[in-house]
Amino acid sequence: VLEKYYLPTMYSLEFILGAIGNTVVVFGYIFCLKKWKSGNIYLFNLSISDLLLLCTLPILVNSYSNDQWAKESILCHSNRFLLHANLYSSILFLTTISVDRYMLMKHPFRDHLLQKRRTAVTVSLAIWIGVILEQLPLLHFLETLTPADNDECLDYASSGDPGKSLIYSMFLTVLGFLIPLLTMCCFYLKMVHFLKSRSEQVRSALTLEKPLTLVILTVVIFSLLFTPYHVMRNVRIASRIPALNVSECTQGVISAVYIITRPFAFLNSAINPVFYFLMGDHFREMLMARTRQLLGRLTTTGK
Repeated sequence: VLEKYYLPTMYSLEFILGAIGNTVVVFGYIFCLKKWKSGNIYLFNLSISDLLLLCTLPILVNSYSNDQWAKESILCHSNRFLLHANLYSSILFLTTISVDRYMLMKHPFRDHLLQKRRTAVTVSLAIWIGVILEQLPLLHFLETLTPADNDECLDYASSGDPGKSLIYSMFLTVLGFLIPLLTMCCFYLKMVHFLKSRSEQVRSALTLEKPLTLVILTVVIFSLLFTPYHVMRNVRIASRIPALNVSECTQGVISAVYIITRPFAFLNSAINPVFYFLMGDHFREMLMARTRQLLGRLTTTGK
């Protein structure tokens, strides 16, 4: 029931909302931004990563809702690979954005090496290459589609040798999630300390309130959306290990909870565009100005 109704509903909503938001951001940067800075490069790559992740969801929606899977392992495995690769690249780009935001506070004139456009491009390329290499073992654990299983394209936690798969899943959890989370928390704590120091100097709470709220909100959302998924994925894989002798009933409960957490991890890609308007370098003003300019041209042409 969860796979047939819950997952397609959640994935459909995420795709519609996220595709619209991220497409606006991508085209906004391409056609409206004249001068690219390091932060813009990271945000642009984040939006591309989120858009690619969301584009894998329609196939899952169609397959889960109709219980009909494409009888080709290549399509199944490539879709799962793209889903996970863009999930972890999104996490890494969010982490680099937190570092870039802190550097912007410490060096507002962008005179630090990490704030150079060439550095941002190099870091972005390194993230894409690193994530692809990191996700290659995933293809080994995804099972080949067979008629015995109704040619179902099983998710990563439900396929492969659970013993070896758990080792790889823990590796992904630590390297792809926990380390970026700790890095993000570290730099956001530095931001909070910096904002409080500056607020005390200028004696105004207004300079602190909005930035501090955004910092806290970003970390909380990041943690709430990604933590349950990673915890339950490892629990789900561990429950399949024969040596642990987990009862079928318990495995069913674990599987159900794991299914519930999956859309929440992908929800982050749908709500990220909100932060482009709140945390972007005047992105909202830039986009609105460009929109008014285009509307003005259309009105003039119509007359």
